Amino acid sequence: MRRRTWVALALCATAALALAVVGVTSAAHSSRDGAAKGKPILIGAAVDLTKNMAPFDAPALAAAQIEIKKINAHGGVLGRPLQIIPINDQLDPTRTQQAAAQLVAKHVAIGWVTCDVDYSTPSIDEFLKAKLLTVAPCIGTDEMGPSRFGSPGKTAFSFGNAAQDEGAAVAEYSISRGWKNATVVTDNLLRYFQDVCKAFTVRFTQLGGKVLAQESFKQGDKTIGNIVSRVNSQSPKPQVIAFCTSFAGDQPAFVSGLRSLGNETPIIDGWASDGNYWWPTSPKVTNFYFLTYASALARDPQAPVRAFEAKLKAAGHPAQTGGFITGADTIDAIAYAIRKAHGSTNGATLANILAHLHKFQTLGGPISFSPGLHSVTGRPYRVVLVNNNAAKVVGLHTTKVVANIH
Repeated sequence: MRRRTWVALALCATAALALAVVGVTSAAHSSRDGAAKGKPILIGAAVDLTKNMAPFDAPALAAAQIEIKKINAHGGVLGRPLQIIPINDQLDPTRTQQAAAQLVAKHVAIGWVTCDVDYSTPSIDEFLKAKLLTVAPCIGTDEMGPSRFGSPGKTAFSFGNAAQDEGAAVAEYSISRGWKNATVVTDNLLRYFQDVCKAFTVRFTQLGGKVLAQESFKQGDKTIGNIVSRVNSQSPKPQVIAFCTSFAGDQPAFVSGLRSLGNETPIIDGWASDGNYWWPTSPKVTNFYFLTYASALARDPQAPVRAFEAKLKAAGHPAQTGGFITGADTIDAIAYAIRKAHGSTNGATLANILAHLHKFQTLGGPISFSPGLHSVTGRPYRVVLVNNNAAKVVGLHTTKVVANIH
């Protein structure tokens, strides 16, 4: 019952945020009283605002709207205001496809999709069929591109860090702490979770670390208690547990299960564990690390990020996770590409510009793409430590070597 309560509270809070985002978006559309007066450049967003991906989609959408407001107030993009139109697809495949089709019918110039490639594939396919630049603010796999979508995927990009980058960063930070052996626990629900743990394993062993055991489960398969027992009984015990999952279900069960047994081994994850919506209250989360784009739960070390968080709070939807950064970064890169293309919104033209971005400066730090990898590398991570349900930034880390997981 307690687990269902965590889920309900998280989704209620996110639903309120989502409604606020849509309200702000609609108001911005109707007023547009900034300097930009030309024909709007429409961005159509088929996203989840009420279900499992809402804690990730909604903050990115909120940040995008704030960045759009700033750009429009300063003349827009070559005199044209940006405008984002969101539709809540609720992760339903049919709704997702229909939402994208509706947005294409509205003549949007750019498609925007939810932060997981499996959930968003119906909308991605629809946007790519219309030959639009198609962006996700925070998909973490390398599938936004030709590797999954073939030739049409040349116009698909994610502004989330590539799992190869993220898992490598988790491994590098672990080694830097002197943790030389690890147990890896992978949630097979999403390829993103799998790829982060693969990247961790590759980079950790490359750096001389030893993986003592590999465990896996699939969110909701009711095996998490067995995983807890096996990890707790391992001998020798690992110095760190790499745990690749998310959502308010098996994640708190694993963490609280180990801690209830008196096992205080450090647990570490990437961005998927950002947010306090999943934290159990008894026992509290302790000795838990995650790497994220920006700190929403503790004071971020960089003043521009803190200032942006203040804008989010003033707008009525404070940051829930560091994923908001990617929404702002996506808008900045879109605006740059359109300017670079002399006002063109042609999907292939904009994609060619994005594919060659190198250390492009954004609120979240420098980001890079390549023709072969349409997910971000090079963005610095905040390393956050949670002790007794209180978060603290304990460092910054930029991946030194991106793991090769293929």
